Amino acid sequence: MTPRLSPNAKTAGLASLLALAMVGLGFAAVPLYDLFCRVTGFGGTTQVYDERAAAAEPIVLTRTVSVRFDANVSPKLPWSFRPEHPRDTVSIGARDMAIFIAENHSPSPVKGTASFNVTPDAAGRYFTKIQCFCFTEQVLEPGQQMRMPVLFFVDPAIVDDPDARDIQEITLSYTFHPVDEGKKAS
Repeated sequence: MTPRLSPNAKTAGLASLLALAMVGLGFAAVPLYDLFCRVTGFGGTTQVYDERAAAAEPIVLTRTVSVRFDANVSPKLPWSFRPEHPRDTVSIGARDMAIFIAENHSPSPVKGTASFNVTPDAAGRYFTKIQCFCFTEQVLEPGQQMRMPVLFFVDPAIVDDPDARDIQEITLSYTFHPVDEGKKAS
């Protein structure tokens, strides 16, 4: 004969399972949210070009979109940062390159990393970066000025999306932050 659990023991067991599940979801939330944003473009998260998954010949449309470039620097980073040209008009599907210029104003080397997004948010799933300085940390020596390229295109599928097809301007925004050497970069 198997022993029966009291109602209090059952409740305690269920509460323990629920607590463990909540802790598990807490640890999984950040990577799951990151995956969700990358897949859907939610919050202006851009796409990263996957050479293996790309079509051999890109489709370039006659329709154009204006891309505005925005550059910001954390107050904790002794750099200046700006786009070489604040705006560009690109053909949808065509590869284009923008140059950003960063300069270290401190007397010592400084490491920075850039966070980014695009607006409107609906454009995020169609704005694809092929190469970007934002993929790696950047180190600038004292007084050093660096030109940093970003190679991108706007996916032609944007014209088939009822929520995004009327977008005429996309803003690509970067913010440089200092890299804390004592912490792991995320």
